[in-house]
Amino acid sequence: MYVVNQYSISHSRACKLFNCSRTTKYYKKIMPGKDEPVSTVIKSVIGSRRRGRKKVIAMIQRTHPHYSSSRIRRVYEQEGYALYTKPTKRRLQTKANPAFIPMEENSEWGIDFMHDVLESGRQIRSFNIIDPFNRLCKGIFINYSMPAKRVTALLEIAIECYGKPASIRTDNGPEFISKRFQLWLKDKGIKWINIRKGKPQENCFIERFNRTAREDLFDANIFLSTADANEKAAIFKDEYNRIRPHESLKNKTPLEYAA
Repeated sequence: MYVVNQYSISHSRACKLFNCSRTTKYYKKIMPGKDEPVSTVIKSVIGSRRRGRKKVIAMIQRTHPHYSSSRIRRVYEQEGYALYTKPTKRRLQTKANPAFIPMEENSEWGIDFMHDVLESGRQIRSFNIIDPFNRLCKGIFINYSMPAKRVTALLEIAIECYGKPASIRTDNGPEFISKRFQLWLKDKGIKWINIRKGKPQENCFIERFNRTAREDLFDANIFLSTADANEKAAIFKDEYNRIRPHESLKNKTPLEYAA
């Protein structure tokens, strides 16, 4: 009727444009009149609350036992009283990869990202590398973005300084599942250990490091630029590796424990 009134065209032409039957204008439902008492009772039971179908049926049948549950359910669903249920997404779960403490250095590296902002409000990302064997921080690299190409380049720098790890543990971020990163791992002969979605405890060593970095580096400083952020990150990394004792290392620093 809106199109007919707005554009002054006939009902048959409007139905032809929208590919619908002309009988929709003349058809009158018969069932709603029959179901009106049931619908009224359902409205009085629900009110302004959220009530499920089973609860509504039970409450109605207390005062109206002659209404069958199938009739109440049909009106309840047809009138749109049913509660919305968000469909659950099926996830392809990888196998569990519980965290463990390696017995030697470079047996495994844990890597992850952190986010922060400059004084100007521009966002930056920090790429962190940790060795779970002695909790040694092997890299904090800060930039505006961290695509897979830059990640592999930064890992090359860390490998040149500390040696190549046997495996690298990551989450399922787009940088790590990318073809470039996977081909780089294969070319280097490094095993990829990916944790399950929603299971950060499987990469607990880097997560614990991220908390320390958040408190002592990112929350404790204001960064003017990425160069300023990297300079302060280098100071934090040196203090973390040489001065800061770790209870898990019997109050030794990572460098003392490695020695």
